Amino acid sequence: MLQPLSRVSRRRALQTSATALAVVGLLLWWLLPFGSTSPEGSITFSTGSQSGVYQRYGVLLKDALAKDLPDVDIDLRLSEGSQENLARVASGEADFTIATADAVAKYKRESKAGAERLRGCARLYDDYVQLVVPRSSPVLKIEDLRGKKVGVGQVGSGVRLVAERLLTAAGVDPKRDITAVPAGIDTMPSQLERGKLDAFFWSGGLPTSTVQKLSERYQIRLVPLESELVEKLHVTSDGANYYRSAVMPPDAYLQAQSGATVPTMAVANLLVTTDRIDPAMVEGFTRTVIRSRDRIGNTVHPAQLVDLRTAVYTDPLPLHEGARRYYSSSKP
Repeated sequence: MLQPLSRVSRRRALQTSATALAVVGLLLWWLLPFGSTSPEGSITFSTGSQSGVYQRYGVLLKDALAKDLPDVDIDLRLSEGSQENLARVASGEADFTIATADAVAKYKRESKAGAERLRGCARLYDDYVQLVVPRSSPVLKIEDLRGKKVGVGQVGSGVRLVAERLLTAAGVDPKRDITAVPAGIDTMPSQLERGKLDAFFWSGGLPTSTVQKLSERYQIRLVPLESELVEKLHVTSDGANYYRSAVMPPDAYLQAQSGATVPTMAVANLLVTTDRIDPAMVEGFTRTVIRSRDRIGNTVHPAQLVDLRTAVYTDPLPLHEGARRYYSSSKP
């Protein structure tokens, strides 16, 4: 006949059971994805003009996101560029976008609607300012644009912002001294070929495929933007500290550069969202952006420059909490 357990034995048995349950619970918590379910829902990503780097990057990023975030539907929307992108995200019309740091600084400085809600996810790659003319053009410096028909980018673009600032810094009034043509990268190259433009500004990663294709079918040249001009820009424009002197390598556009480097100006691109977006969604989105660098970079070459070590620096925007979680859990 079984003897009843003593009070001490029962206590020890209960303690042993509790310890075993705790160990099992810890193992389950460690091995199973409790609390880390994949985000779900629909998001809108505002890109850029047709054939521009933002748009091409967005198409490839959408494919990568579809694999990494299978329960999220991604809608891409074309835009005029950085300034329109920021307005869309700030208003809630879009959830994520890309914009240049100078455009972000301007948006915040002017206290535009929703500016205080903007957040950064990642610093991506640098845009290089490109002033393109026919090879036979008499334009050798930006001041020579006086009296010319110049493509300055669409109204809501970052190109328009930087073109007007550069012209002003060079002493060229963009409203009086040139015929400013509000066009995007999807039409400016063909307009230059047909003589509808004498020059056009572009700001994008290197190489921009549209400019590269133009250089392969039509003789063009890149006008130098010397460091002295960038220094003047720093004095004359608010927020111009986001611009830096840079050099386009000789192989950026082989046919256009004839083996020579071209001095110019660069500005960082940022992946932007708002504090409305769920941290889990932002964490997943940011993770895909970083991990898909090489895959996307095979087609959109500027994406190769996305770097985990520098992505965290999203000045002038504070880092979104979801992006912060990703960087905290990752190592370069």
